[in-house]
Amino acid sequence: MPDPTYPTARAIAGHVARHFGRRIAAASAQGRDGLAPAPDEASVEMLIDAAFWTSLRREEGITPRISLAFVPPHLAGEPLTFETQLPLRPATLTKVAPAVERPGIHLGVWPHEGRLSVWGTTRRLPAYCLVVEVVASGLLVVKDRREPFGKFMNVAVLEGDVAKIVDDRPAAGEDCPGVVRSLLGVEWPAGGADAASAFVQLAVSMRAHGRGGAMLVVPARSLAWQDSIVSPIVYAVRPPFSGLADLLTRSAVEMNEHDWQEDYRRSVDAVAGLTAVDGAVLATDRYELLAFGAKIMRRRGSSPVERVMVTEPIEGAETTIVGPTELGGTRHLSAAQFAHDQQDAVALVASQDGRVTVFKWSPSEQMVHAHRVEALLV
Repeated sequence: MPDPTYPTARAIAGHVARHFGRRIAAASAQGRDGLAPAPDEASVEMLIDAAFWTSLRREEGITPRISLAFVPPHLAGEPLTFETQLPLRPATLTKVAPAVERPGIHLGVWPHEGRLSVWGTTRRLPAYCLVVEVVASGLLVVKDRREPFGKFMNVAVLEGDVAKIVDDRPAAGEDCPGVVRSLLGVEWPAGGADAASAFVQLAVSMRAHGRGGAMLVVPARSLAWQDSIVSPIVYAVRPPFSGLADLLTRSAVEMNEHDWQEDYRRSVDAVAGLTAVDGAVLATDRYELLAFGAKIMRRRGSSPVERVMVTEPIEGAETTIVGPTELGGTRHLSAAQFAHDQQDAVALVASQDGRVTVFKWSPSEQMVHAHRVEALLV
């Protein structure tokens, strides 16, 4: 393969290689086996370079959607292997892209005769496997596969000459909401990981419908949230809809079955789709749907929100304190007020432009904290 020519790939390759080296070394020291091999800097650069130039090509007018995994065949479960390995070149990747564009299919890449080559496809990857995914033209995401939940976590997002490197240190803070901790790959206590994962998927689906929306997550054992919602609620759900909650009580064996995964995806999309209706979706932290189209109001006796702390879990991003009107439109202002008045609740807001913000009261800062998380959801 010719020398990489995408400057951002070279700029970020060292960081990505060190990230995987640290993760894999730490997991190995804990006695974990079956781990992915740590990529070297040159391999990272070539993978990103090939993915970027592939993203700028077209096959029958369509941008290729591929996922490149740095893994040898013997660590990829039961892969589909090519008799003749393919060169890691944009023209080749563009041609094969239509066959591997569906979610969960990865092109396996590994050194062969002194150069990186595509050896086949796989749906199974070892823990901490480097994945480079083409999301759109000029937009790439570098991911790793975390254990024990098998989720993919964003390591970096590259768009043209801009690279955002995910900083997972905010997850160590006591005030960090569970949904943000899950996006950053931090485990919750028993049972919490499933909770965070479900609301992450809801946030992704909210972002995907492109109409913008808001979701309010309230404690299941409290009705205090009613003080912040205009009554009566036009689209109240009685009894609360528990379809998603029921799915998440199934055994680990059932959750690995295709039928369960399809039911789960449909339930998530159905609930998230309700956020497209004017107003907010109300759900409990047990995933029960209470209402949609709910109108937020300031709790009686409460003061208006005057300041909001804004952060983004990206290296180099600065913490800012702004007025709530600087965050966006009515949804953002209402969500900030709700988080201010209902300090045990969380508000998720997706903008039409793709921005996603998680609002939560911060006891340590004594103000509403707005977590910008769209870079974690690409």
